[in-house]
Amino acid sequence: CEPFRIPDFNDEGVVTQIANYKRAITNLGSINFSAVEEFEEENKRFTELSTERDDLLKAEEDLLSVVADLSKEMQEIFDYEFGKISKNFEVTFKEIFGGGSGKLVVDTNAEDPLSAGIDIIVALPGKKQSNISLLSGGEMALTAIAILFAILKSKPMPFCVLDEIEAALDDTNVSLFARYLKKFVGNTQFIVITHRKPTMEQ
Repeated sequence: CEPFRIPDFNDEGVVTQIANYKRAITNLGSINFSAVEEFEEENKRFTELSTERDDLLKAEEDLLSVVADLSKEMQEIFDYEFGKISKNFEVTFKEIFGGGSGKLVVDTNAEDPLSAGIDIIVALPGKKQSNISLLSGGEMALTAIAILFAILKSKPMPFCVLDEIEAALDDTNVSLFARYLKKFVGNTQFIVITHRKPTMEQ
């Protein structure tokens, strides 16, 4: 025992220390002889789940990147096409109303530009500029028709059905609508559903 002897060993408190060690050993519980095998099994499962998680995170990152690219492309297309329609509307509005001005404006305060609202600002001949909501029913209908023709100018469609779109107009403006419609028959085939005599006559 001599090699294990501690010189100047102080035995005070040794009993308490031994008791603490025994209590700590007891608290460890019984020995699990299969702990190594269980650890390897759990570690293998952890590795597999971690790999799956990393794959999912990578897939999410790729999808978000695709969505961002598509959103950017859609925004560019929208801006380009909306610009053309807006310019055409300024022309069709003046032609249909015989003057005044009309503008299409995108709400720049929206968080998502692709779902932003569009304001229609018009000034009828001899009147102040106002929002379309302040116009009469007939004026609103004629403004909507001007927007329709602005879209057709921007991108002519081979086929178009117009169902009572001039119903709210008086006879004078119905005739104006019908004559204006004739400008587009070279590029688009129209089926016009109407009960208005001036449209039928044109």
